Amino acid sequence: MKVVNEFENIIKNGSITTLFQPIVNLIDGETIGYEALSRGPRNSIFSSPIELLKIAEQQNKTWELELLFRIKAIEKAQSIDRSKLLFLNVDPNIIRDDKFKKGFTKEFLRKYNISPECVIFEITERTAIEDYKSFTKVLKHYVDQGYKIAVDDVGAGYSGLKTITQTKPHYIKIDMELIRDIDRDLFKQALIKSLVDLANTTNTKLIAEGIETEEELQCLIKLGVYAGQGYFLQKPADTFLDICENIKDIINKYNDRSNGFFDCRNSHNYIGDVMEETITFDISTSCEKIKEYFDNHSVEGVCIVKNNYPVGLMMKNNLNSMLAKQYGFAVYSKRPIELTMDKSPLIVEYYTPINKVLEVAMARDDDKVYDNIIVTKGYNYGGIVSIRELVKYSNTLEKNYARELNPLTGLPGNAIINRVLSDTVKYNNNNNSYIFYFDLDNFKIYNDIYGFENGDNIIKLTADIIKNNIKTLFPFNSFVGHIGGDDFVAVVEDSRDDCETLCKNIILEFDQKVLDFFCEKDINNVYIESEGRNGKKTVFNLTSISIAGLYKNLYNFKDADSLAQHMSIIKKKVKKIPHSSYIIEK
Repeated sequence: MKVVNEFENIIKNGSITTLFQPIVNLIDGETIGYEALSRGPRNSIFSSPIELLKIAEQQNKTWELELLFRIKAIEKAQSIDRSKLLFLNVDPNIIRDDKFKKGFTKEFLRKYNISPECVIFEITERTAIEDYKSFTKVLKHYVDQGYKIAVDDVGAGYSGLKTITQTKPHYIKIDMELIRDIDRDLFKQALIKSLVDLANTTNTKLIAEGIETEEELQCLIKLGVYAGQGYFLQKPADTFLDICENIKDIINKYNDRSNGFFDCRNSHNYIGDVMEETITFDISTSCEKIKEYFDNHSVEGVCIVKNNYPVGLMMKNNLNSMLAKQYGFAVYSKRPIELTMDKSPLIVEYYTPINKVLEVAMARDDDKVYDNIIVTKGYNYGGIVSIRELVKYSNTLEKNYARELNPLTGLPGNAIINRVLSDTVKYNNNNNSYIFYFDLDNFKIYNDIYGFENGDNIIKLTADIIKNNIKTLFPFNSFVGHIGGDDFVAVVEDSRDDCETLCKNIILEFDQKVLDFFCEKDINNVYIESEGRNGKKTVFNLTSISIAGLYKNLYNFKDADSLAQHMSIIKKKVKKIPHSSYIIEK
């Protein structure tokens, strides 16, 4: 009874504490918004929101408690930076309640100087959604008013793929259990990578919850997760805190590392590099004025904004087609562009890789595939990109990248390798980075006897073996390059045990498959003979592979050249060992 009385007093007196935890862009370290977290009175059994919700459900007062949560959060959010988003947790059963619709109006928000465009309804599935058809209809009601939707705790409880596909949210928040120790869990990495690909394809923003270590943060950045929150970034506070500068530095450092190290094709090539900062129009602008602008300027489309936030796109051909219809000009010319604009254009962040934007853009419906793309920087409008310019820029990147690939194996060549090694030396600060140098033994002799064509086939075989083994063991944190001839290099991040396994697997596969390139006599002899200029025959072992490895403290090298020189020393040691072998030195 005492517990019930305490709960009743909380409802009566509004004794709710609201904390705010920043949600951080994992590309540039900027805070994109805050999640409002509600608690009961400090130092009481209801300081945990879980206990509060339990008793509220028992007393049939979930609605009253959630209303109190929202009111207190909105009241306190009056001081939030208008460029930041406010994430509010809402149960599915509450958001479709008529009382919620009547209470959560634009007038209600205006009272606290907050715009619907700043509010994200974070659907927290404490209960299952039984009727998706009516639920999505309710969500559309709010989206049409400017609110956005996030699905919370994806990967836990009721928050599954069905909820995502049915609600088509603007944001997907990954449950913290999938984030915990992700840097050491290949299965979790593969799962998150698939969600990243889904988000990129569907123009959805992915947010990782519960980031608690630097290693988790680094892994999420490498996987391409858009944003994150958690104790490592910033703990919840009763005011709107930004993250510390040292955390921003860590995010920027790992982005630099990731861009140059893991994705050489798109290193530092963002959609922001292509965008054009064109004029925008407010949603209240008449169709007539925008047509006049189109008639006097050589542009394909314009961004429609509200409070400098993109809310729509108007393409020139669409506006002209609509106004050209019978009575079209009379009906729409004086009316606001809000009525005719595309309310769901493709909107991407400034630092989104160009190839990802192109992939999403070309996956749009046929009637929208050539529409402009809107670019935001932070919360505000940044610029606009035409498909023509995007394709042209992408083709240039592809041509430049192709020039830097080894023509025989298709692996990155020396220009890319040098950038990767420079970044490895510059940004490495952990003990799990490895450099591998691969070299074939007695390969020149093989070429002399069997010919260069067969030699090239062995080089291609070697490339495939190295690449496939590395990408199998380290799919998200590795690089393989072809220096030239029979020399290859690789960089990976993982434990020594896995790297030992890698070397053993490569040697085992190479020694088995290389025999296909020798005649039966040489295979039976387990050696090849070569006759020198003096007529004397010399015996050589069959072609084998030597692997030189180096790990830990790679930042001690001043540049890529000094690292390469040290690798050559290890290479000489391992090549002195007969047959295929490896050495990994600290």
